[in-house]
Amino acid sequence: MVAVDTSEIKNGLTIELDGEPYKVLGFSIMKQARGAAKTTIKFKNLKRGTTIENTYRSGEKFETAEIIRKPSQFTYEDDSGNYFFMDNESFEEVMIESAAIEDQKKWISEGMELDLIYFKGEVIEVRVPSPYVFEVVETEPNMKGNTSQGYTKPAVLSCGATISVPGFVEQGAMIKVDTEKGEYIERV
Repeated sequence: MVAVDTSEIKNGLTIELDGEPYKVLGFSIMKQARGAAKTTIKFKNLKRGTTIENTYRSGEKFETAEIIRKPSQFTYEDDSGNYFFMDNESFEEVMIESAAIEDQKKWISEGMELDLIYFKGEVIEVRVPSPYVFEVVETEPNMKGNTSQGYTKPAVLSCGATISVPGFVEQGAMIKVDTEKGEYIERV
């Protein structure tokens, strides 16, 4: 573990508070006329999924969380909603409850290569690659004349997620999607 202070905080950094892993979602620095600056940091608890916002004095130190990233492959989902992944290095099967991957669930498709994030031997996060290429399996047909203005339409992707795409994207097209924001990037 490495100690970092408030000046080294950045979005996405994982730190350990009270023995639990927290991810920095956002921060703001407030400078005062006299005295030290204060940093307000918004954290997400990676075990419970809750968010907190705390204010710290300039120079306060945090311990970075000892996390391990393991490349894995999604294999299947069982009837009770548990997700099963295969570790690409040891070929062991890893089971993760549905609640632990709630926000990433819509992007996961069978055979997808992704990263499992471990903290003290326990999976705390499933990191879907971003950007990722999906096939458009269902969308409205392209209407002539809708291509000049910023016309968008809903499209269902091969993973099951629905996003807005430009009017020129047709069914069967391969598109690149930013899985963190849930936005269309480009045709492939």
